[in-house]
Amino acid sequence: MPVDHYENFPVASLLMPARLRPAVEAVYAFARHADDLADEGHASPAERLAALNALTVQLDHLGAGRSLDDAMFIRLAKVVQQFALPLAPLHALLSAFRQDVSTLRYANFADLLDYCQRSANPVGRIMLHLYGVEDARSLGESDAICSALQLINFLQDIEVDWRKGRVYVPQEDLHQFAVTEAQIAAGLVDPAWRALMTFEIGRARALLLSGAPLAKRLPGRLGWELRMVVQGGLRILDKIAAVDGNIFSRRPTLHKSDWLTIAWRSLRM
Repeated sequence: MPVDHYENFPVASLLMPARLRPAVEAVYAFARHADDLADEGHASPAERLAALNALTVQLDHLGAGRSLDDAMFIRLAKVVQQFALPLAPLHALLSAFRQDVSTLRYANFADLLDYCQRSANPVGRIMLHLYGVEDARSLGESDAICSALQLINFLQDIEVDWRKGRVYVPQEDLHQFAVTEAQIAAGLVDPAWRALMTFEIGRARALLLSGAPLAKRLPGRLGWELRMVVQGGLRILDKIAAVDGNIFSRRPTLHKSDWLTIAWRSLRM
């Protein structure tokens, strides 16, 4: 399943039991479609919100057991029934996608984390539910991993998001390090920018590591999958740090050569 377009969603990889792959693919299709409605093409904000609201209505119909005529929702309904999947995480995702349309700046880190709780954390909670893991400690550590991955994605995509009119670096951080949005527009990497990025990298790394014990505690394939996810996030942060935060020249991404390093670090966990 392709992940280049929606990087924070765990893929139905070879590490995942075959019985769960259709469920993950159905949820992925829902999330990918909703994210595209919020982010892709040339629709107006009003048209995007209307399309997302229509998905919310369909999801309500699914929850009420009403008949569905959309293939994506029919497929999703089977998964919801088979795994007793709660709909709250899916509604949370739609809430975040609507926010992407209407909110282009975040005043502080608390506001950004609130967004992450709905844009990223539901994904981890869905995965844990599919594996039957629902204790409070595991959910909290999953939230930390997912929010951190979202923050890392924001760091990768600062320039991409700027072209869409969005800035996910909290305004309070820009002010603290005396970085202006004009500097983002110009792609200017100076000592102030490097200091800002060092701060953001450190915060994302600390959050990711705070959730890492979950990856070591979970058994079997899920544990291995999550270790790879954690190490992949750390590897991206290493790459951003290695270029002194200059994400403007080349977007830091993972390549085939990185996966050997990720696999080795996962094994050492």
